[in-house]
Amino acid sequence: MSYAEFNGLRLWWEEHGEGPPLLLLHGGFGAVEMFSAILPALAGRRRVIAVDLQGHGRTADVDRPLRFESMADDVAALVTRLGLAEADLLGYSLGGGVALRTAIQHPALVRRLVVVSAPCRRQGWYPEVLAGMPEPDEKAGERMRGTPPHQLYTRIAPRPEDWPTLWAKTGELLRRDYDWSAEVAALVAPTLLVFADADSVSTAHMVEFFGLLGGGHRDAGWDGTDRPASRLAVLPGHTHYDVVASPALPAVVLPFLTHPVATPG
Repeated sequence: MSYAEFNGLRLWWEEHGEGPPLLLLHGGFGAVEMFSAILPALAGRRRVIAVDLQGHGRTADVDRPLRFESMADDVAALVTRLGLAEADLLGYSLGGGVALRTAIQHPALVRRLVVVSAPCRRQGWYPEVLAGMPEPDEKAGERMRGTPPHQLYTRIAPRPEDWPTLWAKTGELLRRDYDWSAEVAALVAPTLLVFADADSVSTAHMVEFFGLLGGGHRDAGWDGTDRPASRLAVLPGHTHYDVVASPALPAVVLPFLTHPVATPG
């Protein structure tokens, strides 16, 4: 458990288990503790490196806006700082966007990618979710005082008084439009998409996202030789808010990371 310092940022990371490296990137307003329910299963098979992203958890904010792209550069810098030739990435929600951008911006560093409950374009969220995205601001942060995320932040953040700023910066990020479809279609890392069957991301976008990765276009054939390198998992009985704690998540992630991934012939 330590900090890595680069570009004026002190990025918190902690390590669990042994094996090939797997970086975990948490969701918005969270920290590495967001993965506590599934960490034992993952660390039993992998060298898990969990990260607190800019302004979250133990990583203090810096004088720059929150952007998927700059946080992806932070993740790439950490991989390089740790002396890793490459690593697998698993990102959830906000962290899913960061993981995706890392694979797009730094493809040589990402062996395999797992995106959990995150779209590849802003319109992939359901309309009612998009309608609520203008809400995060400093006033909303004040209203969230006393909630479990705020209690965790108060306990571990270097500057607990930055809680309203985190909300304001996150709201500004969520209001920005983006569409990474063309870059997703050009991804080289085999990718596993994981969603809940009652997610905040629309089921239509799940299929669209998978299609960009080469999935859902044809029958795989009796021997599976025409299956895509990437995969799609929809976990039943879960929502956007509880899927990250489900034992079903490592149950689909670990085989994807450890088993050979076929390339279409």
